[in-house]
Amino acid sequence: MKKFIYASAMAITFLAADASLAQRVELRSGDVSVLAGQKTVNVEYDYSEFGVGKFATEQEYLDKKSAEYNAKEAGKGDSWKKAWVEDRKARYEPKFEELFNKGLEDKGITAVKARPDAQYTLIVKTKFIEPGFNVGVMRKNAYVDYEIDLVESANKSSKIAEIGMRNVPGGQFGGFDFDTGVRIAESYAKAGKSLAAFLDKKLK
Repeated sequence: MKKFIYASAMAITFLAADASLAQRVELRSGDVSVLAGQKTVNVEYDYSEFGVGKFATEQEYLDKKSAEYNAKEAGKGDSWKKAWVEDRKARYEPKFEELFNKGLEDKGITAVKARPDAQYTLIVKTKFIEPGFNVGVMRKNAYVDYEIDLVESANKSSKIAEIGMRNVPGGQFGGFDFDTGVRIAESYAKAGKSLAAFLDKKLK
């Protein structure tokens, strides 16, 4: 009975989180209507400057965590740091694109990496990551802040629109997200879904 109550509570929590996703999307400037009628949009990812948890920079976080892991087991911290970076292309970006493209399927818009021939580009900037944790008896969702610039592919220095998304949660239903990369990947998935829902309403 307790397991059923816990599962029901978790389901309600995740449904509520999904329902609030659209509210996290903020059009800070510009106009996204230029995407109407587009079939392919180029997408790029920018991880050049963001904080992680209580650390002001990603580098501080990586140095601290990798040193702690290496102190416990030689080489473990180096492997962890390598996986942290590799998760971007292996997990985060595919999840973002999968949910974004699914959400805009009816509009016929597809976001694809390395398509400079597309007229417009979405630059997805990671601005902050809270990795969260899961130690079995206690857990905390990951959260990520994003800034997304819509630019012309031929002139990326000039923004057409800037979109912000804050506190986009990442975690798996049932609590089986013991791996940090799994939690963060779910945030990218929700960010793609949320952005698609926002654009779907804007592009009539």
